[in-house]
Amino acid sequence: MAARVESDHSNPQTSKSAISTYETDYLKYRSPLTARYASPEMAYAFSDMNKFVNWRKLWLYLAKAQQILGLDIKDEQIAEMEANLTNIDFEKAAEEERKRRHDVMAHVHTFAKCCPRAAPIIHLGATSAYVGDNTDLIVMRDAFGILVPKLARCIHRLAKFADDNKSLPTLGFTHFQPAQLTTVGKRASLWIQDLLMDLQNVERVTTDLRFRGAKGTTGTQASFMALFENNSDKVEMLDRLIAEMAGFKKTYRVCGQTYSRKVDFECLSVLTSMGVTIHKICTDLRLLASLKEVEEPFEKDQIGSSAMAYKRNPMRSERCCALARHLMALLSDPMHTAAVQWMERTLDDSANRRISIPEAFLTADILLSTLQNISEGLVVYPRVIERHIRQELPFMATENIIMAMVKAGKNRQEVHEEVRVLSQLAAAVVKEEGEDNDLIERFRESSFFKPIHADLDKILEPKAFIGRAPQQVSAFLEDEVRPALKPYAADLDKSSVLEV
Repeated sequence: MAARVESDHSNPQTSKSAISTYETDYLKYRSPLTARYASPEMAYAFSDMNKFVNWRKLWLYLAKAQQILGLDIKDEQIAEMEANLTNIDFEKAAEEERKRRHDVMAHVHTFAKCCPRAAPIIHLGATSAYVGDNTDLIVMRDAFGILVPKLARCIHRLAKFADDNKSLPTLGFTHFQPAQLTTVGKRASLWIQDLLMDLQNVERVTTDLRFRGAKGTTGTQASFMALFENNSDKVEMLDRLIAEMAGFKKTYRVCGQTYSRKVDFECLSVLTSMGVTIHKICTDLRLLASLKEVEEPFEKDQIGSSAMAYKRNPMRSERCCALARHLMALLSDPMHTAAVQWMERTLDDSANRRISIPEAFLTADILLSTLQNISEGLVVYPRVIERHIRQELPFMATENIIMAMVKAGKNRQEVHEEVRVLSQLAAAVVKEEGEDNDLIERFRESSFFKPIHADLDKILEPKAFIGRAPQQVSAFLEDEVRPALKPYAADLDKSSVLEV
């Protein structure tokens, strides 16, 4: 039994509406995706209201197309349906579903109740998948439309960050061990490159998305052939008209009772791929925060730890990693669903899809909003980066020092041995004594290296070790990033504010 809250009639502050809200909001499980994180627009896209309004629109499109093609459907019936698209009695629909154990027929009867004149022609010739599948395609198309500008803004913000920091040297890491220098901007360009792939994938799958249309119970359109007295041209036109009314240019030419569940797999593959990208970016940011080189935004009154007041935990990046894992895990649902559909359709797809598809889009929406917020407030600490470079660069510069000594007339093998001995001594100071790297001081104090003493500062200039990184970033931004963002120029100014 569900817990109940009894009204306290002695308390004038207690109201029935307040108790009802309390019961609804706090005595049932609420998904954190919508209760805490998701944007209002994405939460609405997968709401019951949007779903059932789209069902009613699809019944309206069907009636309009059937009227155009000659069926005896009156203008007043069309007008009555149009007037009641959002007039949904959810309690009546729930009562009908308990009675009939069929969600579509429950809403047919609920719609018919407020459209008595149109009741005889609602859902005429259609099957449940007509409203169910077509609505899913409409919602996924619209949800991609919500995601794409957010993805473009993430790329745009990181592109500015990359441009601003394209010449700032920093330690590169392989195996999370210090490696040859790169730049802060060059590292960000690697993140952007992955996001660009995601943008291209989203654009592709959105373009490829088609409409199921009016295909009947097993996809043969037999019911519509009966309605139109075996006039194949009219049945094909019916399919086309409904698709156009719903905003689609193409329909799937063949399908069973449902559109192929491979479509869901393709859509969620794109979303999970984006989750992979964001997980990688935010993992890098968490590691950089630990090094105190780069930090995500940290607000004035934000608390990093309930116990350790000094901490500045990268909670936004950690949230992204947590939710990205959830998004990546969701891909197994449409994969298995597509694989186990029998013949023209089995209903074991339905309950799974009610969960996996909305959660994938909601999670992707949250990830992009959070990544945009992070990207708009990234803080770089050049002096910390410089200190880390000073600790590692002497070892990395040894090859350049050897070459400079050879140019000054020394024997390469002799120089190599001297460098090896001094490097081992300096490494022992760092590892065993916990002191700073003193290799350069050892070179300066060694008479053997006197021929290059005057050139050591020049040899050790960090920018001498970053190769073409700044030029690579500039060319990448100019040739690939800016052209990709051009179609979204009108959407790039909106900032991302997180409530929690």
